[in-house]
Amino acid sequence: MALEKITQVSGTAVSVPGNDIDTDRIIPARFMKCITFDGLGEFMFYDVRKNEDGSNKEHPLNEQRFAGASILLSGNNFGCGSSREHAPQAIAKAGFSGVIAEGFAEIFFGNSTTLGLPLAVATKEDIQSIAAAVEADPTTVVTIDVENQRIRFGDQEVTCFIRESARDSLVEGKWDPIAELLEGDEQINATAKKLPYV
Repeated sequence: MALEKITQVSGTAVSVPGNDIDTDRIIPARFMKCITFDGLGEFMFYDVRKNEDGSNKEHPLNEQRFAGASILLSGNNFGCGSSREHAPQAIAKAGFSGVIAEGFAEIFFGNSTTLGLPLAVATKEDIQSIAAAVEADPTTVVTIDVENQRIRFGDQEVTCFIRESARDSLVEGKWDPIAELLEGDEQINATAKKLPYV
């Protein structure tokens, strides 16, 4: 079965500002004892969203007006720190379909792309403009146009950058190498039958 071609993603947005937001902040290590990634979404940003007793702290992700947001806005070097795949998995499982930031850590970027989670790089000023629009009206729809490298919000539009290799893989529906490999199952089995050592 062919993978979805991801040419754009749209939804309401929430801003979680700050630079150097690392993977341990995105998903604390103690929640990584799972066998599958299901359920990780509820622990995304847990330590900055929750008190020790589990009650909510003051945080944008806890605000009802941003409930259901699927586009995440942030600062520079987002996803730095350890290479845990659980971080982009938690973001995806929490219902986010794209992230806009000033920059992304390399391994986080790769792990996100193989999940079909577009990461768009925009200037600090443009992200502030998007965040201001969302703050003024949380129902504002933000669209990451992956194919054309544009971000639309309300009646405004700004340029973004999505690395060419990632953009091509998303747009062409080739973002998951394992799924691509499994698509060739028949050819793999046919080749294996011809090999004397298999």
